Amino acid sequence: MIELPEASVLAAQLTSTVKGKRIARAVANQSPHKFAWYTGDPATYNDRLAGKVIGDAVAVGGYVEIEAGDMRLAINAPLRFHTQGEKRPTKHQLLVEFEDGTAISGTAQMWGGFFCLPAGSAAHFGEYDVAKARPSPLTDAFDRAYFGTLFSADTPKLSAKAFLATEQRIPGLGNGALQDILWTARIHPKRKMGELTDDEVDAMFAAVKGVLAAMTEQGGRDTECDLFGRPGGYVTILSRNTVGKPCPACGAIIRKEPYLGGSIYYCPQCQKL
Repeated sequence: MIELPEASVLAAQLTSTVKGKRIARAVANQSPHKFAWYTGDPATYNDRLAGKVIGDAVAVGGYVEIEAGDMRLAINAPLRFHTQGEKRPTKHQLLVEFEDGTAISGTAQMWGGFFCLPAGSAAHFGEYDVAKARPSPLTDAFDRAYFGTLFSADTPKLSAKAFLATEQRIPGLGNGALQDILWTARIHPKRKMGELTDDEVDAMFAAVKGVLAAMTEQGGRDTECDLFGRPGGYVTILSRNTVGKPCPACGAIIRKEPYLGGSIYYCPQCQKL
């Protein structure tokens, strides 16, 4: 899976790299993956896509949505561009080859969505359809007033991590981007939302907007790669790259713990529980 900053970077790169190319062949599910999802029978992807011309690509939450004639591809997985004559990966969940000999491939990490559907139709896959209906935090429509509408009667019982990165309240914001957002807001991932002051909620909102924008503008996180296999330019503060190292703000050692089915990274001094 990928998150909003990486989906945004990939979408921009795809538009500048493959827009206008005609699809020669598409192969889906060559390497079966337990947690890879498709729309309909993946064996029919070539029939649906061959001959279609690629249009614009946009980020929809953590998905890259690519125009292909009257069809749309919506992919939540790392994507790579392959030059003419370059060896294709042996394992992939989607390979799209173009008439000029170039190609793109997608490979699931943990899980991935590889949807192919008619333009304007729903994928009937919860998080993608939800992302289509909600404003991106990279847009002006995602303002402080809208952020307030995400709160419900159950919100006070949720941890900060659960509120921000589950149930697709903010499409494309996952456990990876979450870490620097909460560090910037100085909120521990396990803090209950009901314990936060108004100022802390304001700081959380500002961090969501600011950190996601910075990650996107800088080419994605340094823990992920772009369409050409290059690490992103945003240097993560809290990630697998920095665990055990000093916090840049206070010097305390950054910690890692399992929590809610994944890992959390935090500074014990800046983000007190």
